[in-house]
Amino acid sequence: MPPQPWPAPRAGAPLRAEVTVPGSKSLTNRYLLLAALADGPSLVINPLHSRDSRLMLDALAALGCTVEHVPDWENSGVPAVRVTPLPAGAAMQGRREHAEELRIDCGLAGTVMRFMPGVAALTGARVHFDGDPEARARPMGAVQHGLRDLGVEITGPGAPEPGQEGHLPFTVHAPQGITGDQITIDASASSQFVSGLLLAAARMPHGLTLRHVGESVPSLEHVEMTLQVLTEVGVQVSSPAKHTWRVEPGEISAFSVRVEPDLSNAGPFLCAAAVTGGEVSMRGWPITSTQIGRRWTELLPAFGAEIVTEPETASTVTLRVRGAQLRTPGTVDGTAELTPTVAALAALCQEPTRFTSVGHLRGHETDRIAALVAEIRRLGGSAEETEDGFEVTAPVTHGGLVRSYADHRMATFGAVLGLVLEDVEVEDISCTAKTMPDFPQLWAGLLAPAPEAHP
Repeated sequence: MPPQPWPAPRAGAPLRAEVTVPGSKSLTNRYLLLAALADGPSLVINPLHSRDSRLMLDALAALGCTVEHVPDWENSGVPAVRVTPLPAGAAMQGRREHAEELRIDCGLAGTVMRFMPGVAALTGARVHFDGDPEARARPMGAVQHGLRDLGVEITGPGAPEPGQEGHLPFTVHAPQGITGDQITIDASASSQFVSGLLLAAARMPHGLTLRHVGESVPSLEHVEMTLQVLTEVGVQVSSPAKHTWRVEPGEISAFSVRVEPDLSNAGPFLCAAAVTGGEVSMRGWPITSTQIGRRWTELLPAFGAEIVTEPETASTVTLRVRGAQLRTPGTVDGTAELTPTVAALAALCQEPTRFTSVGHLRGHETDRIAALVAEIRRLGGSAEETEDGFEVTAPVTHGGLVRSYADHRMATFGAVLGLVLEDVEVEDISCTAKTMPDFPQLWAGLLAPAPEAHP
C-alpha cells in the first residue's frame, strides 16, 4: 500500500523553539568505513541512526566486520557503535579467490554505493552491489573505471564499457589484490567518487594518487571532509596539485570519535525561523566544520534572517536564527545538498533567485533540479531549469501535494513550504528516514507551543 500523504503543518504564531538534530550522515559513514579498515576495534560516538547508516553497517558486516551497538555510552545518554575491523592478513591481501559471492544492498545511499566498492576490492571476495530501483539511475562510472585501472574486475549489467557511464548492479572482484597506485577519473558528477577511493587507499599496497579531470568537483567540501577524517586517524594525505590527492599506504590506528550534529539536516529547522519570522536555536553548533551545512550561517542572512551565536565550549556555540522579512540574494552558488531547502526559501521570495553550480544534482537521489522546478510550478510558482542549475522566477501561491520522489530533501522542502502555505501535503514523509528517521516527530515538536512560564 502506498504511503498516505502527510499534511505539512502550518505555523501559527512565530516559532520559538530549540532543536536537536542527530549526528552527521557524511561523517558517520566515513568513520564507520575507516573503523572497518583499522588495526583494532574503534568506537563511533553519537552516530546517525538512519537508513543510510544502517545500510553502511550492514555492508561492513557482510564483508566480515563485527558491529556492536552501545545504547548508552559511559552512562552519557549518547549512543555509540563499536566496530571490530575486517579480518587482517590474507583477507586484506586480495586472496579470497574461492569465496562465495557476497551481496551489499546500497538502498539509495550514495555513500554506500560509492564508498564500499573500494573496500570490497581490498577483501578479494566477489561482492555484488545493488540497491533501490531509483539507485540504478545514479552514476557510478568514475568509481568503476578507477577500480579497473587499479586491477579490479568490474562485471555485471551495470559495468561500463570504455568511455561509458556505469551504474548498479555490478560485481567487484580483485582476487590478485590491488595492483596499481595511480588513477585519473572524472568526478564531475559527484565528489563521492573521489572520497570513496581515497577512504580505502591507505590499505592499498602502494597507496593511491588520484587525479580528477574536468572543470570542477561538486561539493568539494566533502572531499575536504574526507581528507580531514583520514588525517584524524593517522593516514598521511596530501594534495600536490589542484584536483590531485595522494594517500600514503599504512595502518589505520583504532580510534574513538564523537560525530558532530548533522548541519545539513539542521537546515529545515533553521529555515523555519526565517520563513515564519520566529526564532529557532540549536546547541552544539561547531565553530569549525567541514560539513557543507556550515554555510547556513551565510545563507540565512543572505535571505534576510539574523544569526546570533553564544559561546558554549572551546569548539561549539549555541546558534540562534531570527526571522525577518524574506529577501533574495539574487544568485546562490554551489549549495549542493542544501539546495532543496534553500529552494524553499527562494520559492517564498517575491524576487527571482538563480541557483548556479548545482547541475550535478540531476544525479542525486532523484533529478533534484527537475523535481524542484516541477513542485514549485505545482504550487503556483514559476521556475526554469538552466544548464548548471535553475531559477525561481515567481513565488509559490497556494498549497497542494508536494511529490517527494523517494528523496528525503524533497520531503523536507515540502515541509518548509507548508509552514507558510495552507493545505500542503507531502507525498511520502517516511523517506526522510534515509538520514533523519524522527523528522516528523522533531517537526511536530518544533511547532508545539512553548510551555508557559510559572512564577
